[in-house]
Amino acid sequence: MNEILSTDRAPAAIGPYSQGVRTGNLLFLSGQLGLDPASGTLPEGVKAQSEQAFRNVAALLEAAGMSFANVVKVTIFITDLDFFPTVNEAMIAAFDGLPYPARSCVVVADLPKHGLVEVEAVAAL
Repeated sequence: MNEILSTDRAPAAIGPYSQGVRTGNLLFLSGQLGLDPASGTLPEGVKAQSEQAFRNVAALLEAAGMSFANVVKVTIFITDLDFFPTVNEAMIAAFDGLPYPARSCVVVADLPKHGLVEVEAVAAL
């Protein structure tokens, strides 16, 4: 049985999807843009958007009773390969000394709301 995850501490879904779904001991988080959950706006620049995207992931993990320590896979989407080092810095800060999960980083032509970065994650109990 799937359990739908929802919290107002992360941006609401902007399409027909759930913020996250738990099935068994796995939690699948939908991609998080760097949207501010209160205003629904994107901050300016890849650094601010990357940091906010990871804060949004953290809020979803916390809502599920988890943390970055539970994350086993991260997928990052960026609109420019030059953003790679900046996104890496945001991820290093988010994981704060924890072992890093498996990860993919994909360059895409565009993202919803013309965001610069999107982060999705899979976590396990």
